Amino acid sequence: MDGAAFIVPMTPWGPIGVNGNLDQVQQNAPAASGEVSLFKSVFKDTVGRVKETQADVENKQYLLMTGQLDDAHTLPIAEAKAGIALDVLITLRNKTIESYNELIKINV
Repeated sequence: MDGAAFIVPMTPWGPIGVNGNLDQVQQNAPAASGEVSLFKSVFKDTVGRVKETQADVENKQYLLMTGQLDDAHTLPIAEAKAGIALDVLITLRNKTIESYNELIKINV
C-alpha cells in the first residue's frame, strides 16, 4: 500500500457563496500557492536568464573593444543566446496576458 500513498482523494466542491457573495468564495477556495509559486519561479528564472545573458554580451563587447577577447566568434554566440532568452521572456509575457484576458471573459 506504500505505492498508493501519493493518491489524494477528491473532495466535493462547496457552494459558490451564498447569493453570489464572492467573499465566501475566496474564503472557501483552496490556496493554489503551489501553482503560483511555480509560475513565479519560472518567470523569475526567465528574467534572471535575460539579465545574465545581457550582462555576458556587454562583458564580451567590452573585452572585444579593448582587445582582450581571444575568440571573436563568442560575441555573436552570446548575442544570439541573449536574443533567444529575450524572445522566450516576451513569449511568456504574451501568453500570460492572453491567458489573463481569457480568464476575464469567463462568466461566473
